[in-house]
Amino acid sequence: MIPAPHTYAEWVNVLEIFKARTDDFEVLEAMQNGTIEWQAGVADRFVKRLIDAVNDRLNHATDKLNKDMQRAGWSEGALVQALLAARKEYAFLARAINLPVLPEKDRQQYVQLVVDYVNERQEQLEQSALDNQRKYDRSGKLLSIVKNHKVNAI
Repeated sequence: MIPAPHTYAEWVNVLEIFKARTDDFEVLEAMQNGTIEWQAGVADRFVKRLIDAVNDRLNHATDKLNKDMQRAGWSEGALVQALLAARKEYAFLARAINLPVLPEKDRQQYVQLVVDYVNERQEQLEQSALDNQRKYDRSGKLLSIVKNHKVNAI
């Protein structure tokens, strides 16, 4: 069990575990129950570390989605699985950055950054599938799969 962080040093350790993508359930619970004294220097460093960790995971999730979709080829099941796995990770990251320890206005802003990122990924997937339809997939199967299993349905 990961203890809830209360000092900057404890938060650094928890965010490293979060960034390493191990024990997601426990690390999220610890982060949700954590506290920190909101002082100017500490708050700025804490927020930077938190955002860096979330960005790292967002980038990793997107890279994994791209690789999984390439490997899937035209296998509908594999494509759906890749999209749903990405959606699950993106939803987790939206919850992970929505921490009670953050001031409400900042929390909303950070969650919106994740939502905007995921919406952009969905738009890119749909555009790519549309381009693919023009070249190879006259049936529109890929576009249908991407639209019916949206990664931004978080």
